[in-house]
Order: sequence, then C-alpha cells, then structure tokens
Amino acid sequence: MTVALAEGRARRPNYRNRRRWQEAAALLFAVVVLIWTLTPIYNIIAVSLEAHGDVFTNDLFPAKPSLESFWVVITQGYWYLEFFWRQFENSLYIGLATVFFTLSIGSLASFAIGRMRIRYGWVVSNAALLTYVIPASFLAIPFYRIMGFYGLSNNLWSVIAAEVTFATPYAIFIFHQYGVSIPIELDEAARIDGASPAQVYFKIYLPLMAPALVAVGTYALLLAWNEYLYQFLLLSSKKSMTVPVALAQFLNSDEAPWNYMMATAIVYALPPVAIYYAFRGRMTAGLTMGGVKG
Repeated sequence: MTVALAEGRARRPNYRNRRRWQEAAALLFAVVVLIWTLTPIYNIIAVSLEAHGDVFTNDLFPAKPSLESFWVVITQGYWYLEFFWRQFENSLYIGLATVFFTLSIGSLASFAIGRMRIRYGWVVSNAALLTYVIPASFLAIPFYRIMGFYGLSNNLWSVIAAEVTFATPYAIFIFHQYGVSIPIELDEAARIDGASPAQVYFKIYLPLMAPALVAVGTYALLLAWNEYLYQFLLLSSKKSMTVPVALAQFLNSDEAPWNYMMATAIVYALPPVAIYYAFRGRMTAGLTMGGVKG
C-alpha cells in the first residue's frame, strides 16, 4: 500500500504539469486567434482615421487621427457618396423585407407541417433543404434572366426575392425543429375551446416560437445586409444600389479614397452589430434548441 501511495503522489505532479501546459497552449492559441480576428478590424479603423492621401504609411497608428472621413460619409461630401443615405435606405429596405417574408413563409410552412400535420409534409421540409445542394453563385445567371423576363431588372424586389429564396429553407428547418419542443396539447386545448387554425398560429404558435423567430430573423437580416453578388447583378443605377455594391464602385477610381471607403464600411456595419448584441441571448437559445430537437 505504501508503494502504491508513493506512485500516486509521483503521478500527481506530472498530471498537474501536463494540465498547466495544456491550459497554456490553449491560452496561446486563443490569443493568436484573437489577434488574427481583430487585426483586420483594427486596420479598418486605422485607415478610416487617416487623412486623405496618407493612407499607405508605415505607422502603426495614424500620426494625426481625424474623424473627417466619417463626417464626409455622413454629409455625403464626396462624389462617390452622393447617394449614400439613399443606398443605406435601400439596404435597410431589402433587409427588413427579407426578414418579414422569410419569417412569414418559414413559420407558416413549419406550422402546416408540424402542427396541422399535413400529409407528406416532411417532403416539403426535406425538399427545401435540397436547394442548398446547388451553390447560390450557379443560380445567379438564371435568376438574372428570370427577373429580366418579369420586368424586375434594377428593382429592389428582385433582390428581395433572391434573398428570401435562399433564407427560407433554413428558416423552415429551424422552425420545424424548434416547434417539436412545443407541446401539441396546447393546440388541441385551444381547438377544443373553439380557436381556429389562424388563432392557434397567432396566439399560441408564434409567441412560443419567439427565440427561433429572433434567431432566424437575425440570420436573414445579416444575409441580406452583407450579400453582394445578386445585388451587383440585379441593381445597376446609383439610386437603386445598396451600400455593398456602392462600396465596390470606389475601386473604379484612379485614386481610391480608402479612408472614405473604410469609414463607410464602419458606418454600414453598426446596425447589424447593434442588432446582434441586442438579441444575442434569444438568438443563441433559438439556434441551440433548433439543433438538439428532432
């Protein structure tokens, strides 16, 4: 017994040392990842604070930082920014419309499949997910021709239709998985009391689906907010452009105003960042619940 105790005591320091090395390695890896993640953001902020014409310098931080670039963006004081707020409004309009239609179509489909128990409803859910097998970039040209055929070229609704098409399958899947956690007895009790399917949907189903609605709504908004390919293909005039497409126009100039471009990017990034942190708790709950229920 004495020998066994001695061996156990000898192993403890080795275990502790190994654990310390593992924690140190994990901490070092986390620091590297953090630096790797924050470096581009730092560069964006540093460039936005530079004076015009002094962007490419060897200084780690601008020698004379200035908020002039942000003022130029807000006041539309540069000819590439003459329609900035109109383009920002277009981006906001597309984002909100995409959220509305994605949540409406996704929740109605999941309600019909999971709560109304329509025949072969699982086929609809699985078929919707199969649309992700084809990359979105492969569908760009067919989608462009379809929008031209229906007279929706250079129209915000063509972009909204594209974004809703790509966001809805994910919404149906998450809503269907989340809806399994809601007891079906609630629906049955409401119907016994005389509630119609519409009343069950609006007064029972949607309130209980709030975390999933927030999660999918945030996803749909970010998808529409950051999308570039379809907005570039379907929107051509400056007044109908969104901010991501307008930002790319900066590169067409012989002398690209990088400080204005970075300031525009920061201003454009503020709304989704604020929305994400405002609904972060509910979004995490919705995604987690949708991933574990079957």
